Amino acid sequence: KTFRPRKKFEPGTQRFELYKKAQASLKSGLDLRAVVQLPPDESINDWIAVHVVDFFNRINLIYGTMSEYCTEKSCPIMSGGLKYEYRWQDDSKYKKPTKLSAPQYMCMLMDWIEMLINNEDIFPTRIGVPFPKQFQQVCTKILTRLFRVFVHVYIHHFDSIINMGAEAHVNTCYKHFYYFIREFSLVDHRELEPL
Repeated sequence: KTFRPRKKFEPGTQRFELYKKAQASLKSGLDLRAVVQLPPDESINDWIAVHVVDFFNRINLIYGTMSEYCTEKSCPIMSGGLKYEYRWQDDSKYKKPTKLSAPQYMCMLMDWIEMLINNEDIFPTRIGVPFPKQFQQVCTKILTRLFRVFVHVYIHHFDSIINMGAEAHVNTCYKHFYYFIREFSLVDHRELEPL
């Protein structure tokens, strides 16, 4: 229910080339701290856009692989342990922060992100169309909420990830995500405290 098909970049576009650069760097065994740095002569907004979409795809896949263990019964509250509870607010249906189960929260989150990344006014794909002024703020909100997926998975479902033999993949994805958000200061440090 929360799994979405991967968002793809059109071959021949600048974002597709940036995506290929990022993927080649990740597969080359390079230091992840170095591969998240903005390539020379590239637009920071393009670089952030490519990564936000890629992280959405990867984190959606991670959650999708273990979602059968994250149920209304096992996770009645979207949380990161006893100390952190995450409430949903989207300014349309949920105007005030609302307590949801983890599966409900994840479903709302993936729908919300998919709607944003498919919105040409926020994530333009045509050459010469500028990013909106609030683009990095929107990305900060997306990445902050995606970080909460890592928090929930690591604290509540990491045994399931280990049992599936997927911990190396999840750890590498998290490390890449972490270095990226720190490189561009895209998630408030207080949000990072649970992990």
